[in-house]
Amino acid sequence: MNKIEHIGIAVKDLEKSNEIFASLFGKSHYKTEEVESEGVKTSFFQVGSNKIELLEGTNENSPISKFIEKKGEGVHHIAFSVDDILGEVTRLKKEGFVVLNEIPKKGADNKLVVFLHPKSTNGVLIELCQEIM
Repeated sequence: MNKIEHIGIAVKDLEKSNEIFASLFGKSHYKTEEVESEGVKTSFFQVGSNKIELLEGTNENSPISKFIEKKGEGVHHIAFSVDDILGEVTRLKKEGFVVLNEIPKKGADNKLVVFLHPKSTNGVLIELCQEIM
């Protein structure tokens, strides 16, 4: 793993949250995107060398909507950039981590993504991200 790619925060209202975080960071988000396959709208903020991703569910069955219903708004996941997502999946499975989707999916911000189950990572949902070339 190379670095923290971003921290994902689940929100009920993306527009309202964009205003809150723009005030907090002193600048606007640089990108919004909808990932229809995951039922989510995203917004990205660049904060120094770090990124914050706000996530709003677009339907009641989306993972984000279910997360908010169960736990409320807040930190949803930590994403790490990797150079070889398939190699990392293989390595992490051998180490005993539970991989939620062994086949990478297209995620937001031009990335392939794989998630690790929180029960194998001390309660934290981990996302692996690889830039799509």
